[in-house]
Amino acid sequence: MLRRSLIRAGETCAFHLRAALARALSRSASPPAAPPPAGYPPHPTQQGPVQYPGTPYPGAPYPQQPAPPPYAGQPVYGTQPPYAPPPPNRPRFRLPRGRWGKVAAVAGVLVLLPPVALLGTYLWMRAQQPQTSGTVAIPGSGAPAEIVRDDRGVVHIFAATERDAYRALGYAHAQDRLWQMETMRRAGAGRLAELIGVKYGDFALRTDRLMRTLGIRRSAEAMAATLSPDARAAFDAYAEGVNAYLETRSEALPLEFQLLRHTPEPWTVTDSLVWAKLMALQLSANYRDELFRSRVLERLSPQQIDDLFPSEAPGSPTTLAGELRGMDMRDMVRRTLAALPQMGFDTASNEWVLTGARTTTGKPILANDPHLGLEAPILWYLARIVTPGFTSAGATVPGVPLTILGHNGKVAWGFTTTHSDTQDLFVEKPDPQDPSRYLTPDGSEPFETRAETIAIAGEASQTLTVRSTRHGPVISDLDAPPADSSGGGSAGPVLALSFPGLADDDTSAEALYRLNHAATAEAARDALRLHVAPQQNVVYADVTGEVGFITPGRVPIRRKGDGSVPVPGWTGEYDWTGFLPYYALPQAVNPPSGQFVNANNAVVGRDYPYRLATEWPDPSRARRIVEMLGAGRHSVEDVARQQMDIVSLPARDFLPELLKYPTPPGLASDAAALLRSWDGRMDRERPEPLIFTMWLRELVRAVFADELGSDFAAYWDLRPEALRRVIHDRPEWCDDVTTPQKESCADMIGRSLETAVAALAERHGSNPKSWRWGDDHKADLSHRMLSRLPLIGGMADVSVETDGDFFTVNRGSTTIRSATNPFRHVHGAGFRAVYDLADLDNSRFVIATGQSGNIWSRHWGDLVEMWRDGGALRLAGDRGTLISAGAEVLTLTPRNTGTTNK
Repeated sequence: MLRRSLIRAGETCAFHLRAALARALSRSASPPAAPPPAGYPPHPTQQGPVQYPGTPYPGAPYPQQPAPPPYAGQPVYGTQPPYAPPPPNRPRFRLPRGRWGKVAAVAGVLVLLPPVALLGTYLWMRAQQPQTSGTVAIPGSGAPAEIVRDDRGVVHIFAATERDAYRALGYAHAQDRLWQMETMRRAGAGRLAELIGVKYGDFALRTDRLMRTLGIRRSAEAMAATLSPDARAAFDAYAEGVNAYLETRSEALPLEFQLLRHTPEPWTVTDSLVWAKLMALQLSANYRDELFRSRVLERLSPQQIDDLFPSEAPGSPTTLAGELRGMDMRDMVRRTLAALPQMGFDTASNEWVLTGARTTTGKPILANDPHLGLEAPILWYLARIVTPGFTSAGATVPGVPLTILGHNGKVAWGFTTTHSDTQDLFVEKPDPQDPSRYLTPDGSEPFETRAETIAIAGEASQTLTVRSTRHGPVISDLDAPPADSSGGGSAGPVLALSFPGLADDDTSAEALYRLNHAATAEAARDALRLHVAPQQNVVYADVTGEVGFITPGRVPIRRKGDGSVPVPGWTGEYDWTGFLPYYALPQAVNPPSGQFVNANNAVVGRDYPYRLATEWPDPSRARRIVEMLGAGRHSVEDVARQQMDIVSLPARDFLPELLKYPTPPGLASDAAALLRSWDGRMDRERPEPLIFTMWLRELVRAVFADELGSDFAAYWDLRPEALRRVIHDRPEWCDDVTTPQKESCADMIGRSLETAVAALAERHGSNPKSWRWGDDHKADLSHRMLSRLPLIGGMADVSVETDGDFFTVNRGSTTIRSATNPFRHVHGAGFRAVYDLADLDNSRFVIATGQSGNIWSRHWGDLVEMWRDGGALRLAGDRGTLISAGAEVLTLTPRNTGTTNK
């Protein structure tokens, strides 16, 4: 009864908060940007009156048109109205007569109002908290399962069978991260605009158009058909658990659902597989690089292109195919780039594994920390499953039943992204005689077409006509106006995307299921044979002492070309002839050195007979890890400290080269004096990291911006290796082509330092010794929707000063291209783990925020300082030990036993 009252109070508060927010926004001449879903960039500001998305009165702007009173006519979320008008004959309350009586009444209201408001807020917050103890009867359970939550909210699931365990995991994920799950599946399905509309910006619609064009959900449906019966049973049970929560929950829906007046649909197996497709797309998105290269080819020489994009394969210049040189593709490329939504931040990761000969325990130690965008809640969710025949522990993703990164009691594994080139863009020529067909080596063929209807909150739906060729979906149609059903399309050239991750026979989910159940290192290798996309570098180790490294995934074999720029599709000369066989992929076991290390650096040398990548990321992190490992033995504690290392090799090794050049007098000279005695540690308490990073940022702009023009924004990163090449071998880049003078590299190095310190002085004062890296370098883990709302926005932000930079093992990548806040820490290790194969219960884990996605929860952001400072949790302990330490136990029982919720 109490919980129902809390729910009603919460819904009442939510209704009035929605109305208050909408009124506040509608009065603003320039309302703030629309709240996008978690994990996505903000929308541009929308001018003019605001229409509140998801209003309960379809088609009506909110609140400009009159609306029925709350709860009039029908209940909200299936509850009864929390109040009703008094009976006609009941005496009505009247204010006391006379001026002083009215004053007294008003004073009484003012006195009571604050505590009543606080009580209402408290009840509203309580009404959204999940039930974490007691018993809940759910459909489908074969036997009772327990969700044991420790004092950090980490779930330990104890069940009689794997199916019951996966069902319980689905229930726990939905309790803690339902909104994250909802936005993930809608993003992949191309249904974001249906939820948030376009009144605040078109990001959601652009995302929907891309996902519908690529057919991400259709591809996930095909993936479901590749699952083995055991894997399918795991996904089915997980979906049952999510839906059991939606059916039996006693708490109100999370705040995001209430503000948008949205009720989630039942969960499906396909919804879970959508995440696999989204990650494959994000971690393989080199088709954007192809578009960028094709743009800068218009303004730069082949030598300049090679300077910007150095190739690991000699004799493989980045040039357009001869068939394309006479074809004007500028407008098509420009439009396609403009139509693509921003899919997230850069991707990187660290991993290394030591054999028992290199550890103090005599058994392997494996470290892994994947680097993705930092947000609240973070992508990862810690969980442990214990059944009589199966154990797993590590990082899960809400929406997916499997452990993505972790161990199963016998084998541990970790991933980094290979950054291989597994996507190609093909320029297709429509048939001049019939634009509904396109040219192939065997004549013209019809475009495959389908109509996709995209629902938009508060607007009419749009119909997108998707065209596909033998190479894949046409992505240059993204900016086309809503098409008719004829599918005729443009008569000009189009761009089609080939990507193994869209194949109907993608068995990557089955591979992960089998990896979760691998009992030996050999079984892990066999499981990864089925992995298709994205290509990953996998390190693994088992309790017997074997360690290994492999890069599973489909890598195309091209007849011609290097995959760096779009190629002709009508000739057949650049077609894929197949994929590298599994035995040809880079792999090894038990290395003589006793270690495998990867931090997205090159996994093969120039003697490798196949082409994996056009260019590899900066190798600084990998070099630093190898340097720290040396030739000695290491403990679990040593490896955990190495993950937190903040020495920047470019700061330590490249900075002395810059300091050889003359330094301008004044503030620049003072700043340079600090840098001369610095050890390259990116310590948040020190001024040197701020000075060096700003200097590097301005030097990159001074050297490259004049040649690249409007394309520079897409290239603007901290590029010490490119600058080193310029200073030593290609000094002509230092000349500013926009001025009549001839500038030298010495001129640009001094000028950029002067510009950098002037900008810092304007922000932090004229004493460089008082500047601090941490003042600017903060991890702002924000909720992408709630942080933009008034009143509660501050509660939705999790912010801490952090160490590190782009090049440190403890990575702290920033918004370097931002004019106002270039050092905001937005990308890094959202999850860290160190696995002790001598005692897997001694393994260490941490995530960047907290377990809960509910901003009112005590587990919203409660791990952020532990994460920042290098702390960790252990996912271990039997049921009794956990309960003795204060853990809460929620028991899920079969409904047919007659047990009721309590």
